[in-house]
Amino acid sequence: MAETSASRPASTILLLRDGGKEVEVFMMVRHHQIEFNSGALVFPGGSVDAGDQEIVARSDLYSGGEGLSESDRGFRIAAIRETFEESGILLARSKDSGAPIDAKRAGEIADAHRVALNEHKISFLDILADNGLRLALDTLVPYAHWITPEGMPKRFDTWFFLAAAPPDQLGAHDGRESTDSIWVSPREALEGGESGRFKLPFPTTRNLIRLAKQGSVGAALEHARGMSIVTVMPVMTKTETGRQLRIPREAGYDGEVFEVGAVG
Repeated sequence: MAETSASRPASTILLLRDGGKEVEVFMMVRHHQIEFNSGALVFPGGSVDAGDQEIVARSDLYSGGEGLSESDRGFRIAAIRETFEESGILLARSKDSGAPIDAKRAGEIADAHRVALNEHKISFLDILADNGLRLALDTLVPYAHWITPEGMPKRFDTWFFLAAAPPDQLGAHDGRESTDSIWVSPREALEGGESGRFKLPFPTTRNLIRLAKQGSVGAALEHARGMSIVTVMPVMTKTETGRQLRIPREAGYDGEVFEVGAVG
């Protein structure tokens, strides 16, 4: 077995809106030159970084962090930052009024700072402070907790969150880490995974199947608030036909053993 590397803290958000008949979720196609999950259809997200920890220490830059540990606040701050970097959607409130920022203001902030943020020429902390913003940590509802299997070269300790997309913030991919973005129903994304239209990582597939059972954003958020989250670290076994992944049945993914096809 390959030497196990430590898992890096990471976060991802399933941004939801009510479509015509089904819930829709914002997803992006990762750039083919990205080392991890290249070409895959994924939710916005990424690693918790040192800048996120600096924001944790600045309670004036977020709201809704009461009762959360420093670690939990770091995961949520990273989730909101990564989502802003990758989609331009910003889950934040005005420090003055306490009201959620609207699509126009979010767009102005994205136009002014998103490229520089992605190029590490400005910090997310400075963007928040300079624009009188507080991150809305309480808009995120924990949905899942996955850790990459042991023996993999890159490992992540990832929290998945649900959040209702702010009204009229439609999102757009960044052209760097992602090359396309869509609002898609979980059903359509899963059908695309089956047909080969989309490349779906295993955790993404399982969470889409779970989400597809909910008929509205409100129902999905209510369901998530009532869940007890069981950490999933799949145990991988090579078989004659490919790979088999075993996950805890109590994690709520309609099973315990899954065949995931050819290795590679």
